[in-house]
Amino acid sequence: MLIGKELTAAMNAQVGSELAASNQYIIIASYFDSEQLPELADFFFRQSDEERMHALKFVHYVLEAGGEVSIPAIDATPQTLDSAENAVKAALDWELEVTSQINNIMDLAIKQNDHLAQSFMRWFIDEQLEEVSTMDNLLGVVRRAGEQLLLVEDYLVRRGDPHAQEAGAE
Repeated sequence: MLIGKELTAAMNAQVGSELAASNQYIIIASYFDSEQLPELADFFFRQSDEERMHALKFVHYVLEAGGEVSIPAIDATPQTLDSAENAVKAALDWELEVTSQINNIMDLAIKQNDHLAQSFMRWFIDEQLEEVSTMDNLLGVVRRAGEQLLLVEDYLVRRGDPHAQEAGAE
């Protein structure tokens, strides 16, 4: 076994966090869909897919390292969103929380002198910079747009989907 029990437990907990994020993004996407904002809805549906992919990366790593996968129960996602700003702010807050969780797993890998886990976690650390930056920028655009959310839709169209380029490269 290439992974210790404590690190296995931390990564399994992170699987739950990533799946919870996926669920949260479905709720946010559904809110934007109900507001007839298809670009924002699609953006958050893609974010949901990405979070699920992150969960699977952890699952595969734990399995490849000889650990046992144990997916924790996922708490219910809050269902009520009352504005675009609050929806995107919730996403940013979640990404900041996930960044802290990822950093804690890296700290544990360093403490345990687990070089394989450190190498694996570096991808997530880099990814969190992108995720936080993206949500922070989107929140700024939403705040500047105010009630004119079609401007945010236009922003997303012009910005494009950076993950589409990554998917094409794989």
